[in-house]
Formats: sequence, C-alpha cells, structure tokens
Amino acid sequence: MLLLGFIAVFSFLSSCLVPTTISGVVKSGERTLASAKLTLYRIGKVKGPQVLGRTFSNSDGFFTIHYNNPLDPDAVLYLIADLSPINVQKRSTRDVRFATVFKAADAPLNVVINERTTVATAYTMAQFIDGARIQGFGPGPGNSAGIFRNLVNVHTGEVSRFLTTNPDTNPNVGTSTLPTFNSLANLLAVCVNDESECGSLFNLTTPPGGNVPRDTLQAAVNIVHYPGSNADALFTLSQGQSIYQPAIDPNDPDKAPDAWTLALLYDGNGIEFDGPGNIAFDKDGNAWVNNNYAFNTENADLPDVVVCGSTEVFKLTPTGDITDFGGIDNSPKPGDGAGGLYGAGFGITLDPDGFVWVSNFGFQGTNCPYEPTDLFRSVSQFKPDGVPLSPDGDPTINQPGGYQGHDNVIQAPQGIKSDQNGNIWMANCATDSVTRFQHGNPSALGYPQSDNFTNIGVQHPFDIAFDTAGHAWVTSNGNSSVVELDTEGKPIDSVSDGVDRPMGIASDSFGNLWVADAGVMNPPCPGAPSEENVGDDGGLNERAAATLIDQRSGVPVVTTFGKITGKRDGLRWPWGIAVDGNDNVWVANFAGQRVMELCGVGGACPPGVGVGDPISPDSGYPFDGLARNTGIQIDPSGNVWLANNWLLDAFTHLANPGGHQVVVFIGLAKPVKTPLIGTPRTYF
Repeated sequence: MLLLGFIAVFSFLSSCLVPTTISGVVKSGERTLASAKLTLYRIGKVKGPQVLGRTFSNSDGFFTIHYNNPLDPDAVLYLIADLSPINVQKRSTRDVRFATVFKAADAPLNVVINERTTVATAYTMAQFIDGARIQGFGPGPGNSAGIFRNLVNVHTGEVSRFLTTNPDTNPNVGTSTLPTFNSLANLLAVCVNDESECGSLFNLTTPPGGNVPRDTLQAAVNIVHYPGSNADALFTLSQGQSIYQPAIDPNDPDKAPDAWTLALLYDGNGIEFDGPGNIAFDKDGNAWVNNNYAFNTENADLPDVVVCGSTEVFKLTPTGDITDFGGIDNSPKPGDGAGGLYGAGFGITLDPDGFVWVSNFGFQGTNCPYEPTDLFRSVSQFKPDGVPLSPDGDPTINQPGGYQGHDNVIQAPQGIKSDQNGNIWMANCATDSVTRFQHGNPSALGYPQSDNFTNIGVQHPFDIAFDTAGHAWVTSNGNSSVVELDTEGKPIDSVSDGVDRPMGIASDSFGNLWVADAGVMNPPCPGAPSEENVGDDGGLNERAAATLIDQRSGVPVVTTFGKITGKRDGLRWPWGIAVDGNDNVWVANFAGQRVMELCGVGGACPPGVGVGDPISPDSGYPFDGLARNTGIQIDPSGNVWLANNWLLDAFTHLANPGGHQVVVFIGLAKPVKTPLIGTPRTYF
C-alpha cells in the first residue's frame, strides 16, 4: 500500500502544472537576432520530449513564452531557437540552432540564448540529444542540467561564476577550460555571422561514416562525440570570430587542442581533498570520494610538514558541491576516527542497499608520527546519509576502528567491491589474500561475518571486478597475474600471459575483463618492491598496456593492447580503468596528464577502429588540470570522473604529495547505471 501511495503521489505531481512565463533574448555576442523560432520542451522519457510552448523573437530579438511548468521536481526543460531566413539569408531555418536548458524546479523568468548556451547544452546533454530531441532515463538529464550552470549563466548567456571567480581559490581559473569553451562558442559564431562558413563547420563536424549535420547544435554535439576529429582545422575555423573572450590564443601553437574536450575541476570547499583515491556513484549520481591524507594548508614544499592519514570520506553532488549530512560535517569530522577511517587508498564501493564501504590502507605523509600498521587493518561502512556504521577508532593512540574481520588478515586493503548479492570483497595488499564480508551485514557482535581467502595465488593484490557469473577477478601486481575466484572464493584460473604489474580492473557488460597494466608500477603496499626504472614524468614504457581477458568463447583469451599495436602514447603508468555504457574502455594514467579511451568489445566504435584501438587521439585526451590520476569512473550523465591523487611533483614532496581535486570530463561517455555493482548496465 505504501508503494502504491508513493506512485500515486508521484503521478499527481508529474501531472500538475503551474502557469508560468519565460522571457528572453536571442543573441550572437552583443547582436540580437530577430525572427528566431523559439520552442520550449520538456525532456522526454518513453514518449520523447513534450512541447510546452512556441513563439518568435521580435525585431529586437526578444521573446516571451507562456507555458504550464510541471511541478515534478525531476522535470528538465530546454529551449531551442531556430533562426529564420529573415536573419540569415539563403539558408534553411535549421542551419543555425541555439539551445539552453534548465530544471523546472528553478526555471528562470529571463534567459539569454546564444552560442555559449548552445555549446553548454551540447556538452552536458551530449548523451541524451539527437537533433532537437533530448530524452533520457535516470538521474542523468537532471544532473546534466545542473552541470550546465557550471559552464554558463542561464540568465545572461555569460560565462558562469564557477569558471571565472576567485582566482586564488578556484582551481578552474587558469586551466584551458574557459578559453576552450569560448573558442567553441566562436566556432559556432563563425557560421551564425558568415553564411559562407557554415558548410566548412558542418563538413568538419561530420561523424566518421555519418551524416553531415544540418545545424549548429548538432555540429556542437558531434564535436563532443568525436572531440579529436579534425581538431586542428576546427581550431583554425574558430579564429574567424573573436566575440567571446578569453579564447585560445591563435598565436600560441602549443595551445591548439588535440581534442575539443571540456573538463571541470571540483575541489569541494577547497580545504577537503588531499589525495583523493577513487570514486563511486550512488543511485542519484552523487560521487563518493575517499581520501589519502588529512588536508593541510601548509605548502607541500616544506620538508617538515606533518600530514597524517585522512579520516574523511566525501559526498559530492553532480555539480561538485560537498554534502553536509544533517550536522555531521562531511562525515566524519577530521581526527574523531568516526567509522574507523584512516588513510584510504584506492578502495571505495557502494552495495545494493546504498551503503558506502571504504578500505583503510593507512596512507600518511613521511613525517606523520603514527604507526600505520596499527591503523590499516580494517574497512569502514557508512549509511547513505553519511552516518558511520562501523566502529570508531582513534588514530592519535594508534587504535584502529572499522571492521577488522578475523585472524588479522585484513591488512592494507586496497580495492573493495560489492558483488551482485551484496557481499563485500576486498584485496588485502599486505597479506596476499582476499576477504569477503557475507552480504555486508554486521553480525550480532557488530561485525560482518567474514571469509578469508588465502593461498589463492595472489601477491600484493590491488583491485577486484566481477563477471556476469559473479566470479571475482583479482589483479595480482606482485606476480603479474589476474586470479579468478568463484562465488565462494575458490581459485578457478590464473591469467599471467600478457599481464604485467596490473593495477585497476573493470568488467564489461559481456563479463570480459579489462586490466590496467602499469608495467613498471608496484602498489605502495608493505613489503612490495619499489617502482622499477621510472622517471618522475612517468614517461612512455614498453610494458604499459591495457589487457583484455575475453571470456565470450568460454575460455579466457588474453590480448594486450598498446604493446602490440604501438598505439600507447597515452598509456603512462596506467592505474584506474573503467568501462562505459557502450562497453568502451577508459584508462587513467598516473603520469602524462591524459586519459585514454579505447574501443571495447561492444562494437560502438568509429568505423575502422578495432577492439583495443584508441578512440581518443593516440596521445589521449589531455587536460592541464589533470595531476597524477588513480581512480576513474563514469556517471549517469556520461561524464568521466578522475581522481587527482598525487601532485605532478609528488616524488619530491612525499611529506604531503596529495592532489586536491577530482576532474570531470563532460559528456564524453555512454552513461552507466549507478551504483556500479557487477558488470556495467545502462538506463536505456
């Protein structure tokens, strides 16, 4: 009855409408555009988008639409402006198309619709848009509408405060994001203000093997989907207009983009992250982020800076805001040992009930006085509201908290994952073992029932993924192998040919496994050897690769990509790895400031690009806001998130080497249904 009541209330709210008015102006730079056809839509699901109102802009570019605004809190609206031949002679009415987007719950009374709002719509809605149709399921479209406002002000059409304010504290100021965004707006303005250049724009943004776009919005969407295609030529074309500034400097060839991506830096409130290790998304698309070190405002250059392990886990909204949990400030407070958190590394996951699990690796700076081996023997559990369920600890007296299992096997846990049945598996890097908490439920004694899997052939295990049968695949960095365990932890197989110092692992929808082979990187586990023959820049090495363990034939077939193709420019200490809703593969690099996208087994790749080949440029998608990246994950909007785990010069500042942001590449990947449990799923 309760469920039926909820459905009835939701249906009622969805059908309720409030008479509302939206006014605005259609502009290109400071020039207003008359006789544009305006259509206001509600983003659709099963039935597609719904028209809420139509009008035309007057001789001064102004318009007003009267419409019924839905009360549904999840409703998202968007506005399309098609310019008529009165504005743009000798063109069809679909050549110039602008767009803007907003949530119904905070629908603006006044808007400006221009090239900037069109670029922002194209990037944030890239995975949901086709022509003038925007539709999608899950939290993705609504989250994307929020991220839109991180790029542009919906009221004015100007660049958002998020990209431009507080240069001393805003990590986005000074990166390539703002000039790239403005150059993309100028690129569309070339067509809007010079009809002879529209053909050039449309030809350069034609997808490989696809149709020529018919309007500027579709051209912008195609750039998001193929950001490395004709990048140089598009940069040259963008210089035909300069109405949006600051743009990429045409006199600096080093600034020309290898790929037209837009990325944002989220730093919470600026005094939280110090070595974010990995990311996990809840059902609403909020990002839970673990943390290596306790944030310290002292400069990392100081040799005597004291930085101990972090006792915090963070929940970021899709727009990058830190969530406060009803008086528990960013659960938990630094130093109180809530939930037993201490120096988390790579391990964070959500279970089917939405509870958050973090493995306590014991990271700390070289000057911290605590004994980490007393504090790295547990994992921590939190409710969706941030309330810790696992026992507290006290790092100041080297008292571990969290769940410690039995027989003292949990030591320096790294990767932690929930399987499809809610069992929690963790890779114990210091004891060459794997522990499983059955169903993640505490027993009558307050601890989950645990099973320890030892003597299973792993050495310094690092990460875990599950196939379609629920089998656990564990990367074993110390002996360069990947070990398959059945649902009860019994070893089934061990794959070593073609595997070299594996770190992260991810499964695709077919149950195949993709492995980030670092080649020369060993995890910082107690007892592990130091890194082999690497420079501080992490340069290219012949052993770095992404390895596919293909299970479709029933017998694992191992193929190592990067080594055999020679296309490994973007693989520089590969660490984290993720698979998106198209089964394409994303690899985070601990060096090189780039992320790689590889063609996966699913076949959703450009013509001529085979499994394992780069979809990104061979050098990857670069961004000057990237540092040393570990975790990488895909959210329900198709954004690619990476953890800036260590500073670029971290090896000379080991007293406090932690990075201070997560990075979000907007709209690049097919969305993944979250939380990610088992193999990746999609919403549609």
